[in-house]
Amino acid sequence: MTLRDQLIVILAGILGGVLRVLVCLSAHQRTTPLASLERLSVIGDDVAPRLREAHESIRGAVVLSTCNRFEAYFDLADGSPVPAMDAAMEQLADLTDLPFRAVRETVDFAHGNRVAHHLFAVASGLDSVAVGEDEIAGQVRRALDAARRDGLTTSALEHLFQRATETSRAVKNSTRLGESGRSLVRLAVELAGSRISSWEDARVLLVGSGRYAAASLAALRDVGATDIRVHSRSGHSRFAQREHLRAVSADDYAAEAATADVVVTCTTVTDTYALTAEEHGAARAGHSHDQLVIDLGMPRNVDPGVRALPGIDLLDLDTIRIHAPIDEFATLGEAQLIVATAAQRHAAARRVHEVAPAVVALRAHVHGVLDAEIERARARGAGPETEAALRHFSGALLHSLIARGHTHAASGSGTAWTDAIATVFDADDRDLS
Repeated sequence: MTLRDQLIVILAGILGGVLRVLVCLSAHQRTTPLASLERLSVIGDDVAPRLREAHESIRGAVVLSTCNRFEAYFDLADGSPVPAMDAAMEQLADLTDLPFRAVRETVDFAHGNRVAHHLFAVASGLDSVAVGEDEIAGQVRRALDAARRDGLTTSALEHLFQRATETSRAVKNSTRLGESGRSLVRLAVELAGSRISSWEDARVLLVGSGRYAAASLAALRDVGATDIRVHSRSGHSRFAQREHLRAVSADDYAAEAATADVVVTCTTVTDTYALTAEEHGAARAGHSHDQLVIDLGMPRNVDPGVRALPGIDLLDLDTIRIHAPIDEFATLGEAQLIVATAAQRHAAARRVHEVAPAVVALRAHVHGVLDAEIERARARGAGPETEAALRHFSGALLHSLIARGHTHAASGSGTAWTDAIATVFDADDRDLS
């Protein structure tokens, strides 16, 4: 196959989408109704293998599922992402029991470099309820780790998520967003501060024993809470022992929940509500003190009907979102500039990567001509100086051509360079010799 034949195949691959397309489906607290987001959050990270199998053009999938967002990132081999994304949304509809139309209207769609910009912003905490939150960066890393374990990643997805982690670190190190150790939990505790006269005197019941419970406990201790008990719906007592907390058994749970001044729920056990209106109302009969309930669960841990019970103030994710403070515009703008710059660099690197096969073919062609000329020179009795001169000339020629190719690729015209190289070298080896 001549160089032109190789480059025509490469060019057809670029135009036909053989070189991959990155796509993202996203549902998050800013744009998605809480009821729909709850349905999506239930299916969790385990859905990634099902999504990859949804369509033959899906080569890789990474799912990021947190308490206030569900996102799926895809690496596609097909030129048009529409059939694959329709298939993925049909799979989501089946898993969530939501109508396909509801999923399509609920989930945001991004492709190309918008994917990188979105993920970099997410990983940096710019798309969170608590802007600049710390926890999301770790969740992004764990999403990639989970996809690796399941064999669902590709080089394009690996590169995308690794750059997202680097961008998050740059935002944290270069702006004030990294100063305060922000998180959704801490924001909830801050918002609750006006409702609690003294955290030091408050009796707190923490429902949950996972990673989010640890973050909640740290936030509670930071504001001065000391009388903290913990109930694990899954029956695990290790968290209570490790943190030196009083564990509340299933038998004592209802009475303890009724007595507490503050109940914080952050459990991943989702078969039933941690607090139901009927049971909690019955347990609170005879208790006249006001109670604050903070529901950090997704899906909800607390029956919304609890809000109507006498003396109850319910602070859930919807309420937290509405009252989330807006950060200083200068700080936020600085972080957004870092994200935008990182996304542009990622796009340029991807474009350069797209011409890599053409560069390999060009190198092979020139080196083939070079080897033939060196053999001819040797046959004519030429010395080492001639061979060195030929190698220097071919190296300089390749450097110039490849540098131009990378420059054109970075500006978005890599396919034009590939086509030009194919046109210029429209000859076989004998014509070039």
